[in-house]
Amino acid sequence: MDESVIRYLLSDDELAAMERDGYFLVRGALDAPTVAQLLAVAEREDERYRQQPGVGPHHVLNLHDLIDRDASWLELVDLATTFGKVWGVLGWHIQLFHTQLIVTPPAPPGADPGAYGWHQDNNRMNLDIETIPQPRMSLKVGYFLTDLPQEGMGNLSVVPGSHRDGRPDWSLDDRRHAAVEIVAAAGDAVVFDRRLWHAASTNTSDRTRVFATYGYSYRWLRTKSAMHHAELLEQVDPIRRQLLGATSSANGYFEPTDEDVPLRAWIRDHLGEGAVKP
Repeated sequence: MDESVIRYLLSDDELAAMERDGYFLVRGALDAPTVAQLLAVAEREDERYRQQPGVGPHHVLNLHDLIDRDASWLELVDLATTFGKVWGVLGWHIQLFHTQLIVTPPAPPGADPGAYGWHQDNNRMNLDIETIPQPRMSLKVGYFLTDLPQEGMGNLSVVPGSHRDGRPDWSLDDRRHAAVEIVAAAGDAVVFDRRLWHAASTNTSDRTRVFATYGYSYRWLRTKSAMHHAELLEQVDPIRRQLLGATSSANGYFEPTDEDVPLRAWIRDHLGEGAVKP
């Protein structure tokens, strides 16, 4: 793992925003060459999607399991500008459990503006866990690969603070009133709690929006993406092996050895024992 991650650890202000609002922004998480490279990869995926029968110019590409589709996606797994913030929130006992590419072309003329499809991530988790507030358990890092300088461009919409509300009895109008459409520049990232109520919004602009998300969770949680990366485990460093699901045994997800969680030792060695959460 790149030691420059130490320059971008979770700040007190970011932690406060995560607890208060359920999300925070990381400006300039990706440099311009990386954005261009990832955008080119995304455009190739979108071209393949558009060639499928029944797919029209306004359909949204929602592609999971990115890591083994192109080497460029692998580099975001422990990206220096964001990964220290991930473990700052969740701790060292983590894995990458989901990846997703979303390409949102302009909506057809007359499409309703605003947000749609309000939800909390992980579906049944929100129904099966009865406590309020529910435990965090996972978060996502979303990378903006195109500029979103204003609302109405397919922006991620969120209701700040709603990660503490469980399943509130909101009407659609209530949610729209409280929602924020996130504006960002290409290369920015958003870190958000899986409990945060969020939605897609209609892209009423003339530009295509491209957004990639990386979901991190505790290692004992079943992955949401297939994460079949056995061929990569012998090619990557120990921390990436951990993030891609390597374990010494089935019980290693619950009682990890040092071999299972090299991130713990890395944090201790570079930041001291006090930086390691129990």
